[in-house]
Amino acid sequence: MYAVLHRLVPPVAKAVWRPTVVGLEHLPRTGPVIIASNHLSFADSVVIPVVVPRKVVFLAKSDYFTGSGVRGAVQRAWFTGMGMLPVDRDDASAALSSLDTALEVLRRGEAFGIYPEGTRSRDGRLYRGRTGVAHLALTAGVPVVPVGLRGTEHLQPVGARLPRIVPVTVSFGEPIEAGERFAGVPLGRARRELTDEIMAAIGTLSGQQPAGVYNDRAPDG
Repeated sequence: MYAVLHRLVPPVAKAVWRPTVVGLEHLPRTGPVIIASNHLSFADSVVIPVVVPRKVVFLAKSDYFTGSGVRGAVQRAWFTGMGMLPVDRDDASAALSSLDTALEVLRRGEAFGIYPEGTRSRDGRLYRGRTGVAHLALTAGVPVVPVGLRGTEHLQPVGARLPRIVPVTVSFGEPIEAGERFAGVPLGRARRELTDEIMAAIGTLSGQQPAGVYNDRAPDG
């Protein structure tokens, strides 16, 4: 299903929306990599796979995979076909299980997409990153490619049923390698410092004002 959708959706989406893509050469074409992006819209998890020439696995709410009837079947096929994996965010152990899922994706040599802010920014500011992204990078020993999205908050605003035709820019930064820089550094401190470095790179690419605090999960996720 992924192969079919990826042959059809990206060419059509790029022809209609004509996204501006900068720095795509920074993304490795093969091998495990983490794609860490700011998060402005539900559509972000579609925009990134559309412009990236390789499969990118994102996590999505399990609700998207459990619908009934024709609509539920179509929605399930869409999310599955786009390479997304279900996660129950209402489960207290969901955060740990999602990290395990991400590590499995990376062990398979694939690209894993993550939003370190945890949820969409509702005011356009860039919120403090949660350290799961650094945990993955340090545990799997893989590079992190920062991504800055601009304009996707207007592509499909919260509450909008259909996407709009608006200017969208996707900027990829140089890969961030943990390497040996954090050897001997306490794990908690290493995760925090690496996460802050990743968020600073994302902020440079997205041009957002830093909020300086964590983002709370919106009622609609």
